[in-house]
Amino acid sequence: MPGATRTAGNGLGRRELLGATGVAACGLAALTACGSEGVQAKPSLKGKVLAKTADVPVGGGKLIEDLKIVVTQPAQGVYKAYSSVCTHKGCQVGTPADNVIRCACHGSEFAADTGQATKGPASAPLTSFKVKVEGDGIVVA
Repeated sequence: MPGATRTAGNGLGRRELLGATGVAACGLAALTACGSEGVQAKPSLKGKVLAKTADVPVGGGKLIEDLKIVVTQPAQGVYKAYSSVCTHKGCQVGTPADNVIRCACHGSEFAADTGQATKGPASAPLTSFKVKVEGDGIVVA
């Protein structure tokens, strides 16, 4: 074929081989990223003060936009932290109120005490982070 370059023996051209290699690399990267989600915070967040306890009302919460985290206080003295990225289409959720975390994009709702989806279209829970109170700060454990 004019203009086509075939490598000897395997029948794949340079472009096909590079394309296949790229797809394999992207797939591996996606698998690695999926496996890293969980209850533990990313190492770069460990020990980070997310908010002051006084700034997180009971039944409400605080959105930390730059970290993409939402901190809630579903009951007096109980603090929770979740990813603020909605599990439906990736929009950022709003500031919690009435123990509900709402996504304005498509109406999904999540429980402030568990991060579980309580109203769709989202069906998966928000990713949670372990937190503890140190002094007057809420810190990623």
